[in-house]
Amino acid sequence: MVARQNPDLLDVKASAIKSVFVADGDTCSATLHLPESASAKPVPAILMVGGWGSVQYALTHSFVNRFVAAGYAVMEFDFPCWGLSGGWPRQDINPWRRVRAANAALAHLKSQQQVDAHRIVLWGTSFGGGHVVDLATQHPDLHGAILHVPMLDGVAAVRAVPLPRMAQMVAYGVADLLKPGTPLHIPTVSHKGEFGSMDRDHAWDALQLGLAAHENKKYDNRVTARSLLTMGFYRPWTRLKKVQIPMLIIGATRDTVAPFVADKVQRVANPHLQVKQIDADHFDPYFEPYFPDSLKPQLDFLKETLPL
Repeated sequence: MVARQNPDLLDVKASAIKSVFVADGDTCSATLHLPESASAKPVPAILMVGGWGSVQYALTHSFVNRFVAAGYAVMEFDFPCWGLSGGWPRQDINPWRRVRAANAALAHLKSQQQVDAHRIVLWGTSFGGGHVVDLATQHPDLHGAILHVPMLDGVAAVRAVPLPRMAQMVAYGVADLLKPGTPLHIPTVSHKGEFGSMDRDHAWDALQLGLAAHENKKYDNRVTARSLLTMGFYRPWTRLKKVQIPMLIIGATRDTVAPFVADKVQRVANPHLQVKQIDADHFDPYFEPYFPDSLKPQLDFLKETLPL
């Protein structure tokens, strides 16, 4: 493994505006990052959709900085039950509920007076990459979408888990569904070989590096066990054929957390899709020395689909 490092933080002149919106009755926290160079004219924007255990700023800060430095407004948000958002049970993941929340976040972004509501690109990473597929099919008016190491096939993700560990996950998930009272939680991220929803591709090291880049180093490292039972049923790649906007897909060839299903993407044969593959595992592209190989095609894509 090549030693990972956080990308250098740019000295970006930007302002961060906190706000809230409602999704399925839950109040969700959002942050709009605006380049200070922006004029009074509304600016094009990027909606960032986080992954499995994502909260605002987790592993995304380098991308936010680069996109803002390029002149775009960027909005992040916390899913219901996570981070600063409301909702119960805490730390619960339901992909279909998350897609609805992302839809509400998109509507909220469009309502911001600093943002050009007609010039928006979606950006989703890991599990959130799948949610962006769903959003893209529902909003053909958007300018484009970027999928960063996306989870496109839950079946492939399930098959990548060793059988004894999978049996353990299913047992915990069923127990969580059946037990009354407080939900049963497991670690979201764990050391290699230890029980948790993610222990492969040096996930623990990625979490520590991501937290080290922020003043707020608190992270609630739990997920409801029942969340694991949804994974195999979530297969966004089957909806790629419905995408009608330009879409850039950044896949990692050695990804064992969300295996990149290049064959399935190719089989879709959708001319709106562009694919860039990186020789990396799931978490490598967030960090140096892999980060530039992930960032450059994204900036090129933005210049083409969302010119300033």
